[in-house]
Amino acid sequence: MTLLYSILALLFGAVAGDPTFTKDIAPILQRSCQNCHRAGGVAPMPLVTYEDVRPWARSIKQRTGLGPRAGVMPPWYVEKNIGIQQFQNDPSLSDDEIAAIAKWADSGAARGNPADMPPPRQFADASAWAIGTPDLILKSNEILVKANAPDWWGEIPSIPTGLTEDRYVAALEIKEVNDVDPRSDNGRATVGGRFVFHHMIWRTQVLGARTETPENPVAAVTGDDTTNWPVHEVGRDPDFFDPRAARLLKAGSSVVSDSVHLHSNGRDTRSHLEIGFKFQPKDYVPLFKRAVFGLGNGVDIDIKAMESDQQLHAYTVLQQNTKITSFEPHLHAPGARMCLEAIWGYNIQTLSCVGYDHNWVRGYDYDDDYAPLLPKGTILHIVGTMNNSPTNKNVPDPRNWQGSGNRSVANMFIDLGNRVALTDEQFKEEMAKRRDKLHLTKNDVLIGCPLCSVVQK
Repeated sequence: MTLLYSILALLFGAVAGDPTFTKDIAPILQRSCQNCHRAGGVAPMPLVTYEDVRPWARSIKQRTGLGPRAGVMPPWYVEKNIGIQQFQNDPSLSDDEIAAIAKWADSGAARGNPADMPPPRQFADASAWAIGTPDLILKSNEILVKANAPDWWGEIPSIPTGLTEDRYVAALEIKEVNDVDPRSDNGRATVGGRFVFHHMIWRTQVLGARTETPENPVAAVTGDDTTNWPVHEVGRDPDFFDPRAARLLKAGSSVVSDSVHLHSNGRDTRSHLEIGFKFQPKDYVPLFKRAVFGLGNGVDIDIKAMESDQQLHAYTVLQQNTKITSFEPHLHAPGARMCLEAIWGYNIQTLSCVGYDHNWVRGYDYDDDYAPLLPKGTILHIVGTMNNSPTNKNVPDPRNWQGSGNRSVANMFIDLGNRVALTDEQFKEEMAKRRDKLHLTKNDVLIGCPLCSVVQK
């Protein structure tokens, strides 16, 4: 048997005990990398066959070993030594997988026995929608962004939905459709690579529903005729809303945005956005209402030049019992990290800490059984860490002081995560379900649910 293995090792480049591509590395790449790194994907190179991967072995070792910070691959920045660890669609690698990749690269990146190779993954057409065929697709006007155009931020024409009846939305997906050849590499390194829509903050609103300007300007985007939707950002996954708290798309409403950020990609690019909505059944009635509150600071930011590890803080007090379904840090180029903390009496819990990379902004959806359940009166606290020094490659010139603003060279500090509000009875029911499912006792501490172990049957 030893002789046979030695012959195979000579044939396929493996040494006894060393990882091989076919047996150890290919399954990792299939699960966590090939959604982007494949023909027609958004990544710059495919990582499918041994021939694809072998030239990148050292780089893959380096990028997967960076830890939860800018540049790590796959781009998942949750710190695994603190807070809640149960998330939906988590592509991150385990410590053992990271070690296996490093050992494979260091030991010669052997191919291994072809018989060990898993079947190739089958992918839907690149134009397919991840949410399934949408029930409604809206398209923005096409724009032309010149190869060396400066950043642009502003308003786009409203887009009528054409709806004649109210519908609740189960899922939402936004695509940028442009004329860039995904196989080309003649652009410049930039946020999002081949895309020009950096972000869009938007809402749907029944235009002309109010004849008078409200005394409170915030009411213009929080009223009964308005629904705010998750920010579109480069690389963002589709949004699947809590099935008990779908969002309302009003009849006669239009897509409205006065905050679109365009960022040239080194090529003359014609582009538009397509917004796909997947509806709940017509007789659907939501159980929970969406919790609407701000957590962050987009106005008063002071980031010194040539310094790393600068902290920003923001707080809010929950006026309703709240379930936090996702955590989505939004910073700009100096952003390095954000933590979310809940304070209830003398109980202080760090719910999540994640690294941040302005080249790959993303949100983190909690598993339903671990999503924070917080009583009204809880103080939510976010802590942002900013790196405005030469070690942050996302900052064009760290010699400059930075303050608030919409451009990438200015700053924001906001948690854009999703939340739902619960009545007292719903809050008690949610905690009871969680106690039963997770077999909690009065002696257990569950991060994110400070009262789960207080009220017992």
